[in-house]
Amino acid sequence: MLVIVLENAPDRLRGRLAVWLLEVRAGVYVGDYSVKVREMIIQNIVEGLEEGNAVILWKCPNEAGFDFITLGENRRIPKEMDGVKLISFLPDTAN
Repeated sequence: MLVIVLENAPDRLRGRLAVWLLEVRAGVYVGDYSVKVREMIIQNIVEGLEEGNAVILWKCPNEAGFDFITLGENRRIPKEMDGVKLISFLPDTAN
């Protein structure tokens, strides 16, 4: 299983992802692909994300049952603690 959530992504990237994945909500894509295809999709996101941000999750044989990465500028960043990947929040610089 592969889940991708995009924010502020260009329309051309969203259209490209819709070729391979099902867009179940605006900016939320799901599918089930091999590691090779997943890496190709991630590379397309890296190249086309521009000012947007993304979180990409996939099934993985670990304690949580999945792994994930984040791309682009976002307050949520992955942080590994005792072998488990969690989310850490950066301080809000808008205030």
